[in-house]
Amino acid sequence: MKYYIIAGEASGDLHGSNLIKELKLQDKHADIRCWGGDLMQNAGCTLVKHYKEMAFMGFLEVLLNLNSIFKNIKFCKEDILIFKPDMLIFIDYSGFNLRIAKWAKVNAFKTNYYISPQIWASREGRIEKIKRDIDAMHVILPFEKDFYERKHNFPVNFVGHPLLDAIADRPKLDEPRFREEHQMHPTKPIVALLPGSRKQEVQKMLQIMLSLATDFQDYEFVIAGAPSLDKVFYNSFLANKNIKFVQSRTYDLLSIAHAAIVTSGTATLETALFKVPQVVCYKANWISYQIAKRIITLDYISLVNLIMEKEIVKELIQDKLTKEHLKSELNLILAGPNRKNQLSAYEILSQKLGGSGASKKAAALIISNAKE
Repeated sequence: MKYYIIAGEASGDLHGSNLIKELKLQDKHADIRCWGGDLMQNAGCTLVKHYKEMAFMGFLEVLLNLNSIFKNIKFCKEDILIFKPDMLIFIDYSGFNLRIAKWAKVNAFKTNYYISPQIWASREGRIEKIKRDIDAMHVILPFEKDFYERKHNFPVNFVGHPLLDAIADRPKLDEPRFREEHQMHPTKPIVALLPGSRKQEVQKMLQIMLSLATDFQDYEFVIAGAPSLDKVFYNSFLANKNIKFVQSRTYDLLSIAHAAIVTSGTATLETALFKVPQVVCYKANWISYQIAKRIITLDYISLVNLIMEKEIVKELIQDKLTKEHLKSELNLILAGPNRKNQLSAYEILSQKLGGSGASKKAAALIISNAKE
């Protein structure tokens, strides 16, 4: 059968690549065309558009790039019509995907959504579009099933979280060799800096993260470079020779990190699953933040706290993100009861995520739906 997958971010690329592998295992004749990234392409799909060309973050940035976004939507529709897939699969990326889903439904294409748009966080009214345009929803967070089924009477499939598989399937890291390759101190404990995967995020977050390095000279501060950004982009942040840099090897870095400072997003959950105590940060431009503050209805922004339904990791958002606050919170997770509390909570978090096999379960459901 023919599958057309649309993902628009680095996390979608990761989850999409694992889904593609499972689709190919379960459907030997799978022909897959996708919007995504290198991981999806390497997994065996024909890559139509790279997410690097679509990474617009925040309300203001979207407005400034509306022309490019509308061109992408037009091109996507034309490409789907030519390919004629048996199933359209959407991965998160709601602003774009829900527009394509509306059009797809009118044109009689089957639609499955894997990894729900975060309508539980903002613009909950989009549930009506989902009910109208999506044939089946496969969710990865435990609270999403209650949200859709109990609150909105829309049946969904909870398949578990694909990060559990992605992390479990990693080969064991040779730590001494990894440190040597990246010119790290052989024994200093590592503080991993995860500033995000988009230029706008990194530009806002990384400088304040780096400002702590001189106050923690017994620790090795290491930037996790995103695969979506070239190393040249990070050069201006690497003037301090004491700061180390790792490109596209975030999981390897987290596997040996002592603590982390993380920009809110999927990375907060990844850090927790690697059992690394963390401080979560987020800062947007003023206009985007003012808009978001008025439409987001959540008590927390990090996935760790949302899943656990209480504050496990400290969140420093907008004006609270200062060097003084960040320094204080980092100190609290390097040793002592705050560190132990986070590590204990991470064990419960893993259990809540539903076990392994998310990609396998999702692929089976998608194939079954395509055959119907």
